[in-house]
Amino acid sequence: MNSVICYQSLLIHRFLAHTTMIVRLVIKQVEIRPVFDRFLSPEEKLRGVFVQKIKGKSGIERALSECSVDLSLDVVAKVLNRGNLGGEAMITFFNWAIKQPMISKDVDSYNVVIRALGRRKYIDFMVNVLHELRVDGVSMNLETLSIVMDSLVRARRVYKAIQMFGNLEEEFGLECDAESLNVLLQCLCRRSHVGAANSYFNSVKRKIPFNCMTYNVIIGGWSKFGRVSEMQRVFEEMEEDGFSPDCLSFSYLLEGLGRAGRIEDAVKIFGSMEEKGCVPDTNVCNAMISNFISVGDLDECMKYYRCLLSKNCDPNIDTYTRMISGLIKASKVADALEMFNEMLSRGMVTETGTVTSFIEPLCSFGPPHAAMVIYTKARKVGCKISLSAYKLLLMRLSRFGKCGMMLKIWDEMKESGYSSDMEVYEYLISGLCNIGQFENAVLVMEESLRKGFCPSRFICSKLNTRLLASNKVERAYRLFLKIKRARCSENARRCMRANGWHF
Repeated sequence: MNSVICYQSLLIHRFLAHTTMIVRLVIKQVEIRPVFDRFLSPEEKLRGVFVQKIKGKSGIERALSECSVDLSLDVVAKVLNRGNLGGEAMITFFNWAIKQPMISKDVDSYNVVIRALGRRKYIDFMVNVLHELRVDGVSMNLETLSIVMDSLVRARRVYKAIQMFGNLEEEFGLECDAESLNVLLQCLCRRSHVGAANSYFNSVKRKIPFNCMTYNVIIGGWSKFGRVSEMQRVFEEMEEDGFSPDCLSFSYLLEGLGRAGRIEDAVKIFGSMEEKGCVPDTNVCNAMISNFISVGDLDECMKYYRCLLSKNCDPNIDTYTRMISGLIKASKVADALEMFNEMLSRGMVTETGTVTSFIEPLCSFGPPHAAMVIYTKARKVGCKISLSAYKLLLMRLSRFGKCGMMLKIWDEMKESGYSSDMEVYEYLISGLCNIGQFENAVLVMEESLRKGFCPSRFICSKLNTRLLASNKVERAYRLFLKIKRARCSENARRCMRANGWHF
């Protein structure tokens, strides 16, 4: 009897100890969680709910509400567009978000989730949202139609896109008119399905009223492939139906002739435009500039650029992008920089990708001076520089031993919100080795190892050889041990990830 009582007391003691440990652990987690939450952005907190594999929609919605974030449409877009949420998880999150008072239940909110689903090619989920949109009494607009059509065409479901457009008014309440037709045709032509666009264009002729833009979309689609006969046929149909070709029509025609190698015909048509009552505008001159850049005739490019200025037409960003790219390709760097300065003087700020396209060829030959000029001036006027552009500059500066400028670029890269990866660290270490700053190179190497990046064997060997050559044997040995430990960790990490285990 006493032994039974002792055994029961032991069980109770163990149970109480285990319960106390769990309570302490929960309290510790509650105390630690706010600390970790400080390092997470609102979208990361919300997306993290789905990592926990919570069962039931009510449980997920309760966990989302407990995140206590300042919800906005921008945060909703970041949650849906980034990460790896599945279609069902995206719908669950959006249904919770749309119930919150900060998110309005309008077409702009629905466009966010439709675009995110279409981008991931979750077509069935996207169609379900469209039906829910109509049930909720929200009318889709042309932007919604453009997102849906482009998503279907991008997923190579062209027939589904055309079929859905045919039932547009019945199923989704949007009128099938010239504007909505143009959206469908633009999506098809943008994804190189101009044949399907042209067939549907012919099938709905006389059923849906066309406008001048409808014909221009088809002409632009054939222009991409240099199909001159098809463009001329659409031109003739356009005139027969009582529409006069405008400058956009002629710009597509001239570009198509250039792609077909018929530059002389393009020059003749350009010269006869005013006789036909159409004064060339910026788009038309851009087409001629592009044609002559493609054949490497920069003198003729400048001729049409001056023609553009003489007609009191303002060059646009497309004009300067084509001119600068052509000049850089022809190794006329001084002229390209002069054109870049002129563009900035007109108050035009280039896009991130455009600046990268200028810097990339400049970093493939000669010293980095011209690339640095482009970078400095673009950054000064507020243009966002891409991570690829920063890496190109670091690579070129490292090769030429410009370590002062290289370290400055590195600091500016971090100020822009980019984190360093192994490629960046390798450029820094190599550049510092080239000018004999071995101690600084070791510091950079140690920083990269602390962050989990193990540079290539070539870079490690280069630094080790330079340290030994300068009689820093002990320093080289200590670094060797750190690299050895880091490489073992990296190999273990690769092995575990190859087996599907992530940490």
